[in-house]
Amino acid sequence: MDLGTMSVYTALIDDAGLFPPTSLHMDEALARNRRDLEQGCSVLTNRFLCPGSRLDRLRSMAFRPRRIGLILDTRELPAFDDLPVDFVEAPLPEDTTVEQLVHKLGLPAHVRLFVEVAPRRMAIDVPDGVGLKVRCGGATGESFPAVEHLATFIRFCVEHDVPFKATAGLHHAVRHFDPTLGVDRHGFLNLLLAVCEAVEGRDPVPVLRSTDVGSLVRLARNVQEDTAKRARRLLVSYGSCSTSTPVEDLRALGLIEEDSR
Repeated sequence: MDLGTMSVYTALIDDAGLFPPTSLHMDEALARNRRDLEQGCSVLTNRFLCPGSRLDRLRSMAFRPRRIGLILDTRELPAFDDLPVDFVEAPLPEDTTVEQLVHKLGLPAHVRLFVEVAPRRMAIDVPDGVGLKVRCGGATGESFPAVEHLATFIRFCVEHDVPFKATAGLHHAVRHFDPTLGVDRHGFLNLLLAVCEAVEGRDPVPVLRSTDVGSLVRLARNVQEDTAKRARRLLVSYGSCSTSTPVEDLRALGLIEEDSR
């Protein structure tokens, strides 16, 4: 299957406009989410990622997103039964198992939990129905996991059939150097192809490290259908503070059509 077909990129990108570096105000972020929804770009999930501490502000706005991913940043889980929350993303506290966190949160059956863990901390048990979350960057160079650590995380998810989400740092499709932070930023296309490599039993490290645009595009165009489908079942989506740049990158690489509706 050609990874350029929309079935592979569909619902790949969550809307993280409230988060750095974009850090839109709530009204601006919701206005953008509404425009994206009206334009109907199928690469976007239109899932609006919102910190739990800002749910009340969201409630006060006239427009509500079609679906919401609640990012837990408070000690207790806020009430959200009046909102279209389908994902909750939460950090794993020290000395707490994933199962204990699941029990503490007590989410309704229709809401899926994604537990954020450090890529190196993979000696964990993940109950059925629960996913993981990996942070791929941040405001400092130290926030970007080494290629080897990110590969360890991917291998774990593939070997244990654990779905995951990614967040932070994935601003562009292809890995590139950021002179401001003095670090290589991971590319979201690299990440997707690395999952495909792991699904097929190969080492994901070379693809994660690659900055060869032509090679990555050729690899994308030659992923087999079964591999691509399983890779997307595992890589559920990733949060991006921009909802236009990733789509523009995919178009520039010729991996999606100009009309992506």
